[in-house]
Amino acid sequence: MRTDQDRAARHALAGARRWVTVAVTAILASAGMLIAVPHSAEAASTAYRVEYRLNRLGYNPGAVDGVITSRTRQALCAWRETHGLPIGRYTLTSRDATSVLAATSRPTTSRSNGLYVNKTCQVLYQVVDHKYRRIVRVSTGKPGYETPNGTGYVWKKWAGWHTSSIYSGAQMYDSIYFRRDRPGIALHGSISNDLVKTYPASHGCVRVWRPKIHYIFQETPIGRKVVVYGSYS
Repeated sequence: MRTDQDRAARHALAGARRWVTVAVTAILASAGMLIAVPHSAEAASTAYRVEYRLNRLGYNPGAVDGVITSRTRQALCAWRETHGLPIGRYTLTSRDATSVLAATSRPTTSRSNGLYVNKTCQVLYQVVDHKYRRIVRVSTGKPGYETPNGTGYVWKKWAGWHTSSIYSGAQMYDSIYFRRDRPGIALHGSISNDLVKTYPASHGCVRVWRPKIHYIFQETPIGRKVVVYGSYS
């Protein structure tokens, strides 16, 4: 039988947990480390389940912890595009949750074989045989150095590491060049994945998450189509 003492102890413990949660939240927010915190246990549970499912399906939402970050929104943006929902980097909605939690596999696509770079989401889709083989984080050109929209075709590949011929000291990995009219523009890995931001941060190339760029490099032949589209605002 539960006693008044037991009830008082449980009440005190619950109060302590709430205090710790508020204190930690305040510290993280002041440090700029907290992007969004669910306002209820139910919301946290839904966000966690959505992140878990996105991760299982290859959309790379970042840490699966029930906290909606810029990485989660990047993954949600890709989800919306591949499922015919309004594209954007906005936060998790009930429509998103319903769609994600009902899914058991990635969708097929009418797109032909190629690499598709969505600048709105900052995501690359590798399409093979009408399937999304990979959905990969990228960072395109920042303001003043925008990666040009349009369709190109792979005309040169440079395996492994090399130094940019344009920007001294900039290291590029497994570069895939796809615009003859802009011969310096390439898809490539960077010295650190920290350079692959959730927003446009390059000098015109498309920085691609490692090691995914290595597999894409191996599987992408000369002549393969590369489409860059959308805008980041």
